[in-house]
Amino acid sequence: MRCAECKGKGLCGLPRCPIMSRFYAQLPVLPTDHYQGSAPSVFVGSYGYPKVAGGPLMINDADHPPDWVARGLGIDDIVGLRARTIRGAGEVKGLAGNLQEIALSSQPLDVEVRFVKPVAFDLRFDGTIAPVGLTGAIRKMDVLDNARVDRAVDRATSDTDLSATDACDILHTSGTDVYQITQLLTAGLLGRKRHVVPTRWAITAVDDTVSNRLKKRIARYSPLDGIQVFSASLYGNHIVCLLVPGDWKFEMIEVWGKQSLWGDGSETIARDGEGLTKSGYSPLAGAYYSARLAVTEYLESIRRSARVLVLRNVTSDYWAPLGTWVVREATRNAMRGQKTPCADLNEGIELASRLIGFSHWRPYSRLIPELVTQKTLFDF
Repeated sequence: MRCAECKGKGLCGLPRCPIMSRFYAQLPVLPTDHYQGSAPSVFVGSYGYPKVAGGPLMINDADHPPDWVARGLGIDDIVGLRARTIRGAGEVKGLAGNLQEIALSSQPLDVEVRFVKPVAFDLRFDGTIAPVGLTGAIRKMDVLDNARVDRAVDRATSDTDLSATDACDILHTSGTDVYQITQLLTAGLLGRKRHVVPTRWAITAVDDTVSNRLKKRIARYSPLDGIQVFSASLYGNHIVCLLVPGDWKFEMIEVWGKQSLWGDGSETIARDGEGLTKSGYSPLAGAYYSARLAVTEYLESIRRSARVLVLRNVTSDYWAPLGTWVVREATRNAMRGQKTPCADLNEGIELASRLIGFSHWRPYSRLIPELVTQKTLFDF
C-alpha cells in the first residue's frame, strides 16, 4: 500500500525510490548551453514554495497528451520524447512576462535560451506530471514570436475581478481544454490575487475546480434513463465506469496488480468517494480528480445526473508513470466509447467485473451496498 500511495515521492525515507531507479540510466545527450526552437508550455516547480523556480518546457514537438494519444504513441515513444525535453529553471519573477506569453498562446512559441552551463540529464517521474528529462539553469531568455491568444482566454485573463474558480469554469465552458487552463493558472494569469502556481498543484486544482462546477450543474438534471457501463484501456490502465440513475454520487476504486509499477509485489486496492460535497484531499491523489472530470464532462454533455463508480486496474504494461493525464484521457475514451445498457444493478456489477477482470473489488465499495439497500425518490 505504501508504494501505491507514495508513487516515488520518497515517503519510505530511502535516498532514491528502488522502483524508479531503473529510469535513471543516463541517455546519450549532447551537452549544450544554448537552445533555439519551440517552447510549447511552461513548468513551475513546487520545491521551496513560495520561492519557486520555473521556466519553459523546450522541445520541437507537442506538449499536449491528447495529441500523443491521437498519434498512437506508445509508452516508449512518450518517455523518449519527454527524455529529450528541456525544463528551463530560473527565478520566476525575472521570467514571468515570457512565461505568461507562452502560456497565453494557442500555438507554441519559438524561444532562444542560454543556460548557465550545459543542460543535465535528470529524468524524473511521479504520479501527477509528465516526466521531463533535461534541466538547465537559465542565464538569458527571449521569446521570438508573438502570442496568438484566443478570445475566451483573452477575456478571462484580462478580467482581474474574476475569481480563478470562475475563470476556470468559463474557460472550460467556452471550449478551452484543461491543459491550457492549467498553463494559465501555472503562469499566474487567473484570479484576483495572481501568483504563479506549481504545475503539479495546478493540474489537480483545475481538474477539481472544473469538475466541482460541473457536478453542481449535474445535480439539477434528470437522472439517466437506465444503468450504463463504459470501458476503455490506455497504456496498461483499464477503466470501467458504471453509471446508475440517481442524484450525483461518485466512487473510484483503484487496483494496482502484483507486477504493476507501484504494486510492491502484492496487489493493492484503494478507494475514495463523495456526494455533492467532498472534504479533504483524495488518497488516490490526482487520478481521482482526473477521472471525476471526465465523467462529469460526459454527464454535462447529455444533461443527466447519475451515481458513478469508476474502476481502474493498473497492469504491468504501465511500466513508466506518465502522469494523471493518462487517467483523464482513458476515462474520456471510455465515456466517448460505446455504452452497454444493463437491465438491473446486478447485471451492471457483473459486466463491470468482467470488463475489469475480477470481482474482488466489491468488498471495498461503499456505493454498491448503498445502491442495493437504499431507495430514493427516483425509485418511485
